[in-house]
Amino acid sequence: VQLQASGGGSVQAGDSLTLSCAASGRTFDMGWFRQVPGKDREFVSSINWGAQRQSYTDSVKDRFTISRDHVKNTITLQMDNLKPEDTARYYCAGTRWSFGAPSREDVYEYWGRGTLVTVSS
Repeated sequence: VQLQASGGGSVQAGDSLTLSCAASGRTFDMGWFRQVPGKDREFVSSINWGAQRQSYTDSVKDRFTISRDHVKNTITLQMDNLKPEDTARYYCAGTRWSFGAPSREDVYEYWGRGTLVTVSS
């Protein structure tokens, strides 16, 4: 399964961006991670197959919303009220198993190449 992320860009603090990730095959749980140069990749959000369950890291709760579209086989991360600390390369991830929207990086088998988000103050 190949994952292709898109939607990154450069914005001002307080603006919004929408990231999308298209999967070439079937995946169950899917998620978003982000990484800043020199730091470890960190969990952002995830969603299970039926979209009944979503998980978010504390720093993005109430600002980011994850969703999925089974017809288009995509997930979307709506990012509102962006902050400079959200600046990072964002990666989408997927797994062929169902864990219930996991935050652990090691359970994801499929990874996209990432899309860069830059938020200036």
